[in-house]
Parts: sequence; C-alpha cells; structure tokens
Amino acid sequence: MLLVHLHSIVRWAVIFTGIWAVIRAYKGVSGKTPFTAADNKAGLFFMISCDIQLLIGIILYFVSAKTQVAMSNMGAAMKDPVLRLFAVEHETMAVIAIALVHIGKSKVKKATDAAKKHKLALTFYTLAMLVILVLVAMVMTKGQGGWA
Repeated sequence: MLLVHLHSIVRWAVIFTGIWAVIRAYKGVSGKTPFTAADNKAGLFFMISCDIQLLIGIILYFVSAKTQVAMSNMGAAMKDPVLRLFAVEHETMAVIAIALVHIGKSKVKKATDAAKKHKLALTFYTLAMLVILVLVAMVMTKGQGGWA
C-alpha cells in the first residue's frame, strides 16, 4: 500500500515538472530566447521524475493484486475494464509518455541552435504531457482506487 501512495505522490512531481518543462519550452519558442541551463534542468527533472515513476510502477506491476488476477486469466482480464487498465493500458501509455520525454531530451541535447532546442522540447514534452494527463484521467475514472 505504501508503494501505491508513493506512486500517487510522484505522479504530482511528474505533472509539475512536465508543466514546468512545457512552459519553459513555450517561452523559448514564443520569445525566441536562448536555451539556458534552466531550460535544460526543466527537461532533465521531467525525465528524472518520469523515470522514478516508472521504477515504482514496475515494482507495483509485479506485486499488485489486480495485475496478479489479470495475469492468471488474461482473456477474462481483457473483458474487465479495470483489470485491462492495470494489466495493459496503463503500462503501455506510461512507456509511450516516458519514451517521448527521453526522445525529446535526446533530440534537444543534439540540436545546435536555441530555436530548434525549444521547438523540439515543446513538441515532445507537450505530447508526453498529453499522454500522461489522459492516463491520469483514465486511472481516476476507471481505476476505482488505484493499484491496491
């Protein structure tokens, strides 16, 4: 149960650092400003918070009663929206979002001019945040209490 609460708390770190990274990127694109250390840190902290969330989520995946029930009969789990959410959909969307953050961070690092860095950051971090927000909404509406 402690891991479920920790996963829920870290979710807020992911959301806040993601918003910070998107805002920094948007300001960079709209204001045509240099790409600063603060811009880099925003993306880095977003990526780190996502990675911590992923690690906690992987542990939860293997100890959760919901995923154990789902894995015991995957056919039945696919017919149950809550079990399907925690056995397949949640993980798939989380990996997509984290991949977008990592790809974006890598592309930003390789880009040579500030405008390109800001544009790449804005594109990838915004897409990741959209996936994350949809995922959070799905868990809040379909999840019926989370992982426990």
